[in-house]
Amino acid sequence: QCALWKDNACCTANTSMEAHQDQSYLYNFNWDHCGAMPEKCKRHFIQDTCLYECSPNLGPWIDQSDTSWRKERILHVPLCREDCEQWWEDCQDAVTCKVNWHKGWNWTTG
Repeated sequence: QCALWKDNACCTANTSMEAHQDQSYLYNFNWDHCGAMPEKCKRHFIQDTCLYECSPNLGPWIDQSDTSWRKERILHVPLCREDCEQWWEDCQDAVTCKVNWHKGWNWTTG
């Protein structure tokens, strides 16, 4: 999923490999936190991680963040309608046990 940036990336090959792991050291987060995420859905989340970690073109969308686990986030990046629709199609039957993935996590147990 990180191949889009292989010729001009701001990440290492190791970061790319870790982005594809279900339990990655990148964020100490497991895609299957509420049960197995379908592979067709997971690939969109992996590609999103690759975009965040590897794209050299995100400067205009970097927003400073004041959270304990990161100091910046990416906001309002323009996406192709087809990509969003395909993400929805591939993930519409997946479930999560979290209303908002950006806050309220209990990281005390790792």
